[in-house]
Amino acid sequence: MNYKTKRLVDRFTEQFSHWPAVECVSLNESALPDTLDPYFALILDVYYTGVIPSVEDRRTQYGSDIMAFETSSWGNKDRFLVEDIPVRIEFKSTQRIDDLVDIAETQQEKLWMIKDAGTYVYYRLVNGEVLFSRNEWIKGIQKRLDALNDDFWHHMREASQSKMEHFLSDLGAAFIQEDDFHYLIASSGFIKNACLTLFCINHAFEPSHKAYYEQVLELPVLPESFPSYLESFLRNDAELTVERKYNLAQLIAKGIVIL
Repeated sequence: MNYKTKRLVDRFTEQFSHWPAVECVSLNESALPDTLDPYFALILDVYYTGVIPSVEDRRTQYGSDIMAFETSSWGNKDRFLVEDIPVRIEFKSTQRIDDLVDIAETQQEKLWMIKDAGTYVYYRLVNGEVLFSRNEWIKGIQKRLDALNDDFWHHMREASQSKMEHFLSDLGAAFIQEDDFHYLIASSGFIKNACLTLFCINHAFEPSHKAYYEQVLELPVLPESFPSYLESFLRNDAELTVERKYNLAQLIAKGIVIL
C-alpha cells in the first residue's frame, strides 16, 4: 500500500472510530495493489450496531475534497473519489452478519438463503485487514467461520456443482444450436461454478471474481489436469473451436465431480 492510500485509510478509519454505532472497520484486499492497477479501489467494510449517520451527514463528514459522491438505493454503499482514488464504503449490520453466520453454522435448512449469494461475504469477514475494532465481535465471528462443519461445505458444494452441471448442459445445447450469445453466457456460468465447487471442496470461501483464477489454482485439492484445462478453456485462440471448448468443459466437470 502506498503512502497516499495509507493516509486515506487512516483518515476514514479514524473518522468511523468516533461513530458510537461502529463495531469494526476492515480493509478489503483490493486496496493492496498499486493505484495504477485497473482493479484498484479503496474499499472499507464498516460493521455497525444501531444507527449510523444519514447519507447527507456522511457526505459532509467525509470532507470537502471528495468528488462524484453517490450512494446505493438502500443507502448502505457510498462511493466517491478523493485525490483521484476511488473509495467505496460498505456499511454492514452486525445483526445481519450474525444471522448469516448462524445459517452457515447451525441452520443448514436455511442455506438456500445464501446459496445464490455464495460465500464471498464470509471471505471478506475472514480476510479483511481489521483497522479498528471496538470489542471482540469480529474475532468471535472469524472463530466461528473457521470452525464450520463438513455439512455446510457439503451442502454448498452440492449447490454449486448442480449449477455447474446445468451450465454445462446449456453449453452443449448452445454448441449444437450454434447460439453464440447463449454459449457465452453458459461459458461464464459454467467456469464460475466450477471454480466455486472447488473452493467448497477445499473448505475455502470464494474470493472476489477478479481473484478466482489466481486463488483457485493455489487450492491444495484439484483434479490433476485442471490447471491446463482451465488455461485452455479461457484462451482466445482461433484454433480452439467451440466444439473443443465444450469438450474441455466436459473434462473439467468430470474431474471435479469425482473428487
